[in-house]
Amino acid sequence: MDTRARTAEETRERILSAACEVIAEVGFEKIRMKMVAERAGVSTALLHYHFDTREKLFTEAMTHSFASTALGLDDDAATVPAAVVLARIVHSLLPTDPELRQDWRLWQELWVRSLRDETTRLFAVDLYAQLHAWVGGAIEQGVASGEFRPADVQRLSTLVLALSDGYGIRLMLGDPTVTADDVLAAIWRPVAEELGLSPEFPEI
Repeated sequence: MDTRARTAEETRERILSAACEVIAEVGFEKIRMKMVAERAGVSTALLHYHFDTREKLFTEAMTHSFASTALGLDDDAATVPAAVVLARIVHSLLPTDPELRQDWRLWQELWVRSLRDETTRLFAVDLYAQLHAWVGGAIEQGVASGEFRPADVQRLSTLVLALSDGYGIRLMLGDPTVTADDVLAAIWRPVAEELGLSPEFPEI
């Protein structure tokens, strides 16, 4: 990649990171392109060069958020137990730290917008398909290596996502009856039972 292309890619990444922050803070309906440009330290004209509409910026920011969450989780997947790989994914699906809470705010914006906009709804369905494949791929890896019992991968992946969404909402609400450790344990128990694993959530 030449210097100009690398600079353009770095600018694009900076804009997307800024967009994630601003959307999470004020919500999509209140966001203005100028707000993102200021946060990213670029001109509004340069922002429009990369993203000509708010809708395009939003969908690209969601994709960036998902990719950033997944980045690096599987770097050592070949050298750690498959249960650890799966546990890391489960942990990343929950708002358990400030960065993941920001991701969750973006997902909440996506859910609300999907109810009003068909293009956004289709985009959300596609993102869920990617999440489903991510979880399913980890389960398939464990089954193939003999670390997991054979399982219905599609059904189990759907269960993981459903439990993560349900418990994640309660964590985002600050429900005092639910802690992150409780949630991780509650999601892991049925998964572990089906895959023949220890019911204790692994060290990740």
